[in-house]
Amino acid sequence: MSRDICVHTWPCSYYLELEKRWIPGKLSLTPLSLKFMTDKTGEILVNFPLSSIIEIKKEASHFIFSSITILEKDHIKHWFSSLQPSRNVVFSIIEHFWRELLLSQPGAAVEGSSSPATKGKELTCLMACSQKRLEDTTRVLHHQGEQLDSIARGLDKMESDLDVADRLLTELESPSWWPFSSRLWKVPSETKRSAGASVASSKASGREGIVIRIPAVISQRTESRVKPGKFTVLVSGLEIHDSDSLLMHRFEREDVDDIKVHTPYEVSIRQRFIGKPDIAYRLISAKMPEVIPVLEVQFSKKIELLEDAWMFGSTATASPAEKGYSVWLAASGRTDHAMHSEPSSGSQEDRSLQLQTSELLISDGDAQELRQT
Repeated sequence: MSRDICVHTWPCSYYLELEKRWIPGKLSLTPLSLKFMTDKTGEILVNFPLSSIIEIKKEASHFIFSSITILEKDHIKHWFSSLQPSRNVVFSIIEHFWRELLLSQPGAAVEGSSSPATKGKELTCLMACSQKRLEDTTRVLHHQGEQLDSIARGLDKMESDLDVADRLLTELESPSWWPFSSRLWKVPSETKRSAGASVASSKASGREGIVIRIPAVISQRTESRVKPGKFTVLVSGLEIHDSDSLLMHRFEREDVDDIKVHTPYEVSIRQRFIGKPDIAYRLISAKMPEVIPVLEVQFSKKIELLEDAWMFGSTATASPAEKGYSVWLAASGRTDHAMHSEPSSGSQEDRSLQLQTSELLISDGDAQELRQT
């Protein structure tokens, strides 16, 4: 995925220390960096990685204007004020991405490097992500298979009930001296027992599990108020919890009317009503790219990629399966080249040069881990 994808942009003002004045512009957040661009000239005054941030605070400039201050490792302090829609919204989103970057793997905070020594680790990480996505997809498809089996059992029961009703109607139309009447009237009780057994089995098969759970910044109806929380994808629906793990709302699968993917890191979920306001939540998370493929499987007819999200679909891959397949091709090709390349002819120097090149592409340990995956 491209690291230059813009997560969000906010109008604000930046305090330029050299000129002692505030400059209007826009503050842009990407998964790995933060930058400020002026409105008049389009000049980028500030551009630094999130990994270099030491501290993020809410402060007031001149004891009046609410601001956000960001301190870098070199003890460079940046002031941002006049933030829209509000200071709390901008602070919550930036802090979320900063903390998730710090909590992620050590290699996640470093941008993609052209160093050949990291190719094996990059391929291993891509393989692990693809494997996890395929496992989540398999789990969802397995649950859908169970639901189809339950529907088939329900249809069989309906057919059986229709047969019973047909026999009962025949009994009512038959004369009183018909010899099989006593046996036919016992059929409903047997049907009830079989119905109870099917209900019990459906309850047993309906036990749900968590597909994936991620931290998120949550807003409802308006973007001016946000709060940290958690977003959970279940096999039977979606759940939104606050930071204290209290349930804010639960969407059953049939209750979700549409899901809009605004960016790879921002989605909105809505349930429509007639005569009263809709229930809508907007979620921003650094882990959202891991959830979108699962939502595409569960809500394939209700999910919509907006204009900014199409870039994500083109820069990444169309589906987790295609991603895993392409990664496997790349990994297997590089592994075979590193482990099994044998020069057909040439001097000893050519052989040593080719071996050195293959060792730079991927190490033996990374190749073994890729083969095991």
